[in-house]
Amino acid sequence: MSQCDTKTRILDGAEQMFAREGFHNTSLRALTRLAEVNLASVNYHFGSKKALLKAVIERRLLPLNAVREEKIGTVLALASQNSRPPTAEALLRAFIEPTLEFRNIGPGAQEFTFLIGRASSDPDETIRNCFVELILPLFQLLFKGLREALPQLSPEILLARLHFILGSMNHVMCMDSHPVSPASLPASFKSKALTDQLLKFVLAGLEAPE
Repeated sequence: MSQCDTKTRILDGAEQMFAREGFHNTSLRALTRLAEVNLASVNYHFGSKKALLKAVIERRLLPLNAVREEKIGTVLALASQNSRPPTAEALLRAFIEPTLEFRNIGPGAQEFTFLIGRASSDPDETIRNCFVELILPLFQLLFKGLREALPQLSPEILLARLHFILGSMNHVMCMDSHPVSPASLPASFKSKALTDQLLKFVLAGLEAPE
């Protein structure tokens, strides 16, 4: 087995176990058994368990962040060229649409979605701190754009509402596997229509008067 194959097997196994068991409940021995690699290979390729966690999150999140940053940047650039503020809808679509499309990228997407769900719900801060470190620059870019789009809102209210939106988006990411998700959801909710419906919902709250 090549070093590249070994590293990928470790990342895949860690992604699955961190998502299902949590960071601290995952033992390196159990992980290496799942990945079918030797225990020393984790330290060889990653150095530590925390470094492995960061590598797991970076593998999925950095490419997704790059897409979202490019789309948000395009919205801001077009608004600047036209000497007008960006719209909240365009900014949120640039952020939300690639995020929801991520669910369909292939094997591992669901596990990673569960893992990021732990970042917001798990009492342990290890996953959350790693996730926040990587998402913060993008979050700041989106917040800056929304301040231009909605100058009538105070920064405090805007920040609170943006957190409400993130919570809604996180729930939608896991909606297919949620225990109270109705089986009769429209099939179109697997496509772009899901983004459209979420945008309608969150924009109503975001743009409401203080």
